[in-house]
Amino acid sequence: MPRPKIQRRLTCRPAYQCFKPNGVPMRELASIPLAADELEALKLVDAKGLNQVSAAKELGVSRQTLGNIISQARHKVARALVDGMAIELIPDEPAE
Repeated sequence: MPRPKIQRRLTCRPAYQCFKPNGVPMRELASIPLAADELEALKLVDAKGLNQVSAAKELGVSRQTLGNIISQARHKVARALVDGMAIELIPDEPAE
């Protein structure tokens, strides 16, 4: 049984639900989901320029976990750009 997911501190809320190639209807595109914590990690490391240790503290996870999250997020964004896919921004799950 996997460990429960640690609650992350998310401050970034996406302004849109998806990003897609221009001029192609959404129904004709494959899409890839980008989770809220992945978007937050991209914002902290790539947009704000924080190092991984500082970004991990802001997100409330270990540096290794942040590294895994940022790696997954970058892979998804790169795949969407190269393969012409839509990126669907998934809102964070409410705490139980």
